Order: sequence, then structure tokens, then C-alpha cells
Amino acid sequence: MLRNLTRMPTELSSDSRRQLLNAVTDLFLLDQDPSDTSKDHYGEIAVTSLTHLGDEDRKDYADRVAAAPTLPRNVAVTLGGDGNAEVARLVLTLSPVLTDGDLAAIAVSQSQQHLAAIAERARLSESVTDILVERGDRAVLTTVSANEGATFSDRGFDRLLERGRGDAAIAGNLARRSDLAPQRAERVLRIVGQLAQDAAGADTPQSLARQARQQRLEVKLLLADLAAKVREVDDVLTMLADEDRAYHLAQVLAQVADIGPDQALRVLMQRDASGIAVTCRTLGVGLTAFRAILQLRARRLYFSSRDIDDDVDAYAKLDLATAERTLRFLKLRTRIA
Repeated sequence: MLRNLTRMPTELSSDSRRQLLNAVTDLFLLDQDPSDTSKDHYGEIAVTSLTHLGDEDRKDYADRVAAAPTLPRNVAVTLGGDGNAEVARLVLTLSPVLTDGDLAAIAVSQSQQHLAAIAERARLSESVTDILVERGDRAVLTTVSANEGATFSDRGFDRLLERGRGDAAIAGNLARRSDLAPQRAERVLRIVGQLAQDAAGADTPQSLARQARQQRLEVKLLLADLAAKVREVDDVLTMLADEDRAYHLAQVLAQVADIGPDQALRVLMQRDASGIAVTCRTLGVGLTAFRAILQLRARRLYFSSRDIDDDVDAYAKLDLATAERTLRFLKLRTRIA
């Protein structure tokens, strides 16, 4: 069927192409392990259709497929490199299909909004962060400096310090990171100390370092308490969500749901709430805690209160057995990949 659809007539209207693409996508996403041939045919249909769609239709499609692990790479690259940053945003942030080379090529050629979306990815390699810290504006530098999934080469780290000189937010983000080697941490704390002297009421390097250590220790203790069953999952998730600690919340989800940290963060922050709903349902998360998680997502992804209410209603109706089957499949697919 997909092979035949690749021969669709060129005179199709934009609306007809949108409808066709949606229908074919429904079929494609039902196949949890599509063959290379199916992916090739679907990719050809999608890429061809996208060139005829308007911005809003392309964005709707991109948001739908952004986190799909079976999405053909040429489709992910097309969406991620779209000149409209709103079309590209979720694909650049969430897609597991894009390679470091793809991200680097987009980061070199596209806008600051594209770079900001890349800076939010669950994991970033040194080759990509090198480009972000060289080309990125203040918003990009602030985001990537706070991203604990981002790794920095020596050159990239030096450049980040150079370009972020005098910026308390960037220096503070770096001081709070849990992955800094002693030499890097010492340099950052010296910078923060100087900034604290220059700005009345600013945090001291000692307080920033203490805060970072306390948060890391707190997460370890929370995970230990959950393992020992002396804390309720709902209480921990609600606290971290209310404090807007997405990275730490993903760490907790990863341990209690037995999934990878990257996958947990991707599920938490992807636009479609079905992934986080499935994960939470299998853990027995209540409506109050789930709403708190949705509110964190709303702050990051700019959802409305109506979206939250709809997602809570859908969560309340989600069947536990269906959720457990879905999560088992996701775990299996992750191990195979």
C-alpha cells in the first residue's frame, strides 16, 4: 500500500495532502517494528507532502511524530531543519532518530530558536554543545548550561565561560551542575564569587555549591526511601514537580519505572501526554500527583489549563492493563535499540 501511495498525483491540493499524510501516518505508527522498505515508502510520502503544507499543518504533524522512534530519519531531518522554528522545536528536543551529525548540521545553519530547542535535549554530545556555545545567544547558553544531560569538551567549556562572563544565571547554572570535575568546579565558583561581590544580595559561591550538593543528596535519599517503601511515589513526584525540577523528576521516574533516564525525560517532556500517562498509570500515581506533573509540563511547553484538565480526564479513564502492556513494549524496544 505504501509503495502505491508514493505514486500519488502531483495535482493534489494542500488539504488533500494533509488528509492523506494523516491517514498514512495513522497506519505507519500502528506498526511497532516497520521494515526498512515500509520506512522508505512512508518517508517519501511524508517528505513530499510536507513541501505542500502550510506552517500550522506542518507543526501539527511534527508535534505528533516528534518522539516516534520509528520515524524515518529523512523525515526527522526535514522537520528539524524546517525554517519555521515552531515546526522544528519538538522534533529537535525529543526525536531519538536525529544523530549528532544531524543536530550539528542544523545547529550550524538554523536560527537561535532552533538552537534553543536542541539545547533542551535529554542528552547532548560534546560535538553538539561545541556548536551551541559558539553560536548560541544568551537564552541558548542559559539553557545548555543548566542541562545536566549536556557534556562539554574542554574547549566548549572554556568558550561557555568566556561567552557567559558576567552572566549570573549561566554561572549559577554551572555551579549547580552535578557533573563538574574539580578543576572546572573551582573555576566556576571563582567566577560566581566575583559576581556575588559585584551584585548585592546575590548568592555566594558557597551557597550555590551547597544548594547543588543538597539537591543531589536529596534525590539519592528520595530514591533510597522509595526503594525502602518509606515514602510514597506520589509525594516525591508532587514535590519535584512543584519545584519545577524536571531532571530530578525524570531520575525518579527512571528508577521506579525501570526505564532509562533519557527515555524518562523524553516521556516527561514530549508534547503528547500519552507517554507520561502510561508511565504514571503503571506506577499507580494518583490524580493529584499526575496533575502536578502536567503543570510542570505546562510551564515548560506552554500548555493551557484546559489541556491539563483534558489530560487528567483521559488519565482517569486509562486502563491499567493497557498501560502495563504499553510500558513493557517500550522497555523491550529500548533494550533492543
